[in-house]
Amino acid sequence: MSEIRERNRRKVRQGIVVSDKMEKTVVVRVMRQVQHPLYKKTVLRAKRFKAHDELGCGVGDRVEIMETRPLSKEKRWRVSRIIEKAK
Repeated sequence: MSEIRERNRRKVRQGIVVSDKMEKTVVVRVMRQVQHPLYKKTVLRAKRFKAHDELGCGVGDRVEIMETRPLSKEKRWRVSRIIEKAK
């Protein structure tokens, strides 16, 4: 029972695949909106995550990634589902 609750606490992000040139690995760009501390304007910030891909994502796909155990030096996320395929 505790294992199920532990899995539910994993971080989940949505992003767009920007590279699929590696084997079973994709690079996903995740955008977030933050408020500027002084000027209070909303600013877009981007971060790139390397994610394990067993589903066969392509560049431009919108995917959901989930936090997981370290799989390699930089890979700590896996693709949980493809939300929208690229056109």
